[in-house]
Amino acid sequence: MAQLTEHSPIFQQIAELLEDAILSGAYEEETQIPSITEFATTYKINPATALKGVTLLVEEDLLYKRRGLGMFVREGAKSKLLKKRREEFAVTYISPLVKEATRLELSKEDVLEMLERRWK
Repeated sequence: MAQLTEHSPIFQQIAELLEDAILSGAYEEETQIPSITEFATTYKINPATALKGVTLLVEEDLLYKRRGLGMFVREGAKSKLLKKRREEFAVTYISPLVKEATRLELSKEDVLEMLERRWK
């Protein structure tokens, strides 16, 4: 699994790691994720911190608990995550790109041409 950093709260990083794993297919829908104890042991963190990260995804209806078995990826979680991440992508990357392109007097076509060249 990936390394944790000091750039954001650990519980958020745990949630993002799980989101990434769901998007990549490492945890498919209706499959079990590692236990809170496994997260705590793997990342050498407090179990309460690991639980807080998992709880974020439960609150977003991406994970659910099966009594006595653990946490599982909810059906439809991947499509929900794709929608969420695409919206975040637009806000984080596209809006600033359009703003800067406008400031530089670049046309839409100029920007698309630049994207095409770098896409490869």
